[in-house]
Amino acid sequence: MTDTIEADLCVIGAGSGGLTVAAGGAQMGARVVLIEKGEMGGDCLNYGCVPSKALLAAGHAAQVMRDAGRFGIAEVEPEIDFAAVHAHVRGVIDGIAPTDSQERFEGMGVTVIRAAARFTGPREVEAGGQRIRARRFVVATGSTAAIPPVPGIGDVPVLTNETIFDLDMRPEHLIVIGGGPIGAEMAQAHRRLGCRVTVLEMFALLGRDDPEAADVVRRRMLAEGIAIHEGIEIQELSGAAGGITATIVRDGATETIGGSHLLVAAGRKVNVDGLGLDEAGIEHSPKGIVVDARLRASNKRVFAIGDVAGGYQFTHVAGYHGGIVLRNALFWLLPAKANHDAVPWVTYTDPELAQVGLTDLQAKEKFGDGLHILRWPFAENDRARAEHRTEGFAKIVTDRKGRVRGATIVGPHAGELILPWVLAVANKTKIGRMAGVIAPYPTLSEVGKRAAGTWYIPKLFSERTRKIVRFLQKF
Repeated sequence: MTDTIEADLCVIGAGSGGLTVAAGGAQMGARVVLIEKGEMGGDCLNYGCVPSKALLAAGHAAQVMRDAGRFGIAEVEPEIDFAAVHAHVRGVIDGIAPTDSQERFEGMGVTVIRAAARFTGPREVEAGGQRIRARRFVVATGSTAAIPPVPGIGDVPVLTNETIFDLDMRPEHLIVIGGGPIGAEMAQAHRRLGCRVTVLEMFALLGRDDPEAADVVRRRMLAEGIAIHEGIEIQELSGAAGGITATIVRDGATETIGGSHLLVAAGRKVNVDGLGLDEAGIEHSPKGIVVDARLRASNKRVFAIGDVAGGYQFTHVAGYHGGIVLRNALFWLLPAKANHDAVPWVTYTDPELAQVGLTDLQAKEKFGDGLHILRWPFAENDRARAEHRTEGFAKIVTDRKGRVRGATIVGPHAGELILPWVLAVANKTKIGRMAGVIAPYPTLSEVGKRAAGTWYIPKLFSERTRKIVRFLQKF
């Protein structure tokens, strides 16, 4: 054991949240130690957001060729070089990696230790044969794919988000366990790249999203030839590489499905094992580290951010948490609390599905009567019609006073269109302000503005308004 390293901040985990804290702390003059046992950049760069969006982009390019006929251009079935697609995905990761690299952070003055970390006491961590004593600690260890307790799953080769992007040969038939965002995205990407795909989901596809919006995505996936089995139980998995069989039960009937590869995308498990949390007096459970509104653990010298904090499992939330912790750890006289009322999320299928705040069903449970559900379809948007991308809608939820409480958009570029509604939900903006903005024409963003404008329809086109107008025209 070498001499003890003294630090102001010790960050465990070099994913989005940990890197935010390490970079911010070092640039503001703090002594920072950053510990990472795996890849710099964490799950998002290496196994999550970046490679998945790169693969989806490849699938989109292939689908554009198949759909060209609607524009008077000859349709063609693309020739797909899966090894080249793999190289494209790898190239995107490699292009971003320098931003998250050990060299860059060491250039900022951060001490980077590439080893597993473990608390040995309330104020001390051991990693790579070194002892780190710090004023504040930040646990940002993220999560990994959860493996469901399906009989036989330990006897068949399993892919997760950490291994599927290593494939350089196209799967003949990909079976996906899990119909959440990761499962849906990977199912559509691989189908568009020429694979047969079957999705097995115990409940409903995209079951945490607005059911009406999820159904738009479901219909598109079915139209593209993806087999979706919902409301099923997986009774058993068997077989070997290249020949895997899933036995499922639905409504009492048994069915077998054969595939070449198996992807498990059935939830996430937070990374708390092996951290020595008990030695540091940090309350935790399999769901994560227990934190207060300032993201402090039961040991007030320790913060937890991102997935390991037990809440939303999104990269952008981890980054947001990083900013909150920087304020609380370095500027403790000006404490900050995390607010998750306006957290957006996007499923990057085609069409995309974006959500912020409450869905209409959630709002009805919380507020009861007096809600207003405002909507506008992409089918009545001129830009969407010009591009033949008319699936989906915008749905806005307001309370009885017209304050925006939630928004759901399913359609082209929904992830880009949700941002103004994030601001509206965060500030409880009145719907009139959203309806009154001038939107450029023709743009997809008019869908949100037109939905907001429907707030006034019952009043503007009522018989009372007609009488007032007729009266005023007499003068």
